[in-house]
Amino acid sequence: MVELPASQPARGPNLWLRVVLPFSVGYFLSYLYRTVNAVLAPQLTAAVGLSAADLGLLTSVYFLSFGLVQLPLGILLDRFGARRVESGLLLAAAAGAWLFAAGASREELILGRVLIGFGVSACLMASFKAFSQWFPIGRWPALNGVVMASGGLGALVSTVPVEAALRFTSWRGVFAGLAVATVAVAGVLYLVVPERKTASASQSLREQWQGVAAIFRSRPFWTLAPLMMMSQSCFIAILGLWAGPWLRDVAGLSGTRLALHLLTGAAAMVIGHLLLGNFATRLSHRGLSYAPVVGVGSVAFMLAQIGMAAGWGAGAGLLLFVFGFFGTCGTLIYPLLAQEFPPEMAGRSNTALNQMFFLGAFVAQWAIGGIIDLWPQGPAGYPEAAYRWAFGLPLILQAAALGWFVWRWRSTTAPE
Repeated sequence: MVELPASQPARGPNLWLRVVLPFSVGYFLSYLYRTVNAVLAPQLTAAVGLSAADLGLLTSVYFLSFGLVQLPLGILLDRFGARRVESGLLLAAAAGAWLFAAGASREELILGRVLIGFGVSACLMASFKAFSQWFPIGRWPALNGVVMASGGLGALVSTVPVEAALRFTSWRGVFAGLAVATVAVAGVLYLVVPERKTASASQSLREQWQGVAAIFRSRPFWTLAPLMMMSQSCFIAILGLWAGPWLRDVAGLSGTRLALHLLTGAAAMVIGHLLLGNFATRLSHRGLSYAPVVGVGSVAFMLAQIGMAAGWGAGAGLLLFVFGFFGTCGTLIYPLLAQEFPPEMAGRSNTALNQMFFLGAFVAQWAIGGIIDLWPQGPAGYPEAAYRWAFGLPLILQAAALGWFVWRWRSTTAPE
């Protein structure tokens, strides 16, 4: 491990391998944990006897524990650095995965998911913090896109590969394997990633909390946070869990065909992160704002949700591709906000935004299950009307958040 002072420039051709790749692998695991229940849902339901609301709660407590730790996490990242914080927390995720694999009741599975969410809570924010220290600001959107694409690869692996693995092992074996892999990634991060001292490391804890308060009082934060919260919480709630039941009950798919459709959405997410992130970087290099990309992409994302709420099962593959591709535009909000604050506050600005996102994801994933449960489950699953309301109601909130973003951003950037 190499530690450099803040004033010393980064050198070496292997910076990509030592910084970008290890954090990308960590976020790959984080997203695999996040979305794997979409394929494992039938096995989990049968093994423990879960209702739709139970399944939503079981999966969404990941987001609750993830979201609650974000504000102290931002201070830890700014004070102790990305390498030490993420590698330590990943050990908690490994313990949670092992407990989940051995769980025999709903409560034990919930506790396992809580530990997993807590343990992977730094995977994305630590990478953003490291990028802000080691790379110039113009490269942040593209680098953020790379690490987000690695999360998309995790979502890919959680579909067809996990479905194929179930032919040789159970869902318990899947989580036991994840526990072992998580310990290995924690070791690599601790031993390989360099560390860089920052100005915030010398600040008192009170000063760092004052920085958090300043972020929450700022106009840019409240311009960007509602759209991030509404769009991204629905993105992960649906793609990470409820797209699977929707494909089964509305599109009439099962087994490998269902997993292939989920793979389509995950593949679109990988492509979206890479293409939209690079496009935003090109605009940034030309001195242009990429905020319009967020707005236009959000509209396309909502159109895909309208198709799902309308029950267009025949076009499920296309809907999931559009949903996965344009759902990634919301992640461009992270660098938009980070640019409004000094680099030494990058950890706190990103985690403040991330807290809004994951608390919203907890509510969205659980609430969607609660709405679906209002309709009786038949031999063919839940009726189309259940998904129409469960997917349609969040669209109203997304539309309001998008309108707020457009109005506030235009009023902020309009010439005087």
